[in-house]
Amino acid sequence: MFQEEQSFVLRFSLEAQFPDDYEGNEEEYRWLRDWEGRVKPEVLKSLFETLRRFPEWSVHVRNRGHSPLDQVEVVVQKDFSKRLNL
Repeated sequence: MFQEEQSFVLRFSLEAQFPDDYEGNEEEYRWLRDWEGRVKPEVLKSLFETLRRFPEWSVHVRNRGHSPLDQVEVVVQKDFSKRLNL
């Protein structure tokens, strides 16, 4: 089977800013835990809900050895191999 591929990158860079008198370790990365525990799951849920509104495209997560804390690869696929020959 012949397959073509194209990549599209949507990258999130997370930043947290603190006052000048911040000592570090005071909040123990609560901002990052908030992202991982609340925000990121909602972003991924919304992404999948949107993509599933287009039934001619299938969507799934693919792990290529990267930690899901660092990278989530979402595969969006359109399959022409099963079309009817008229």
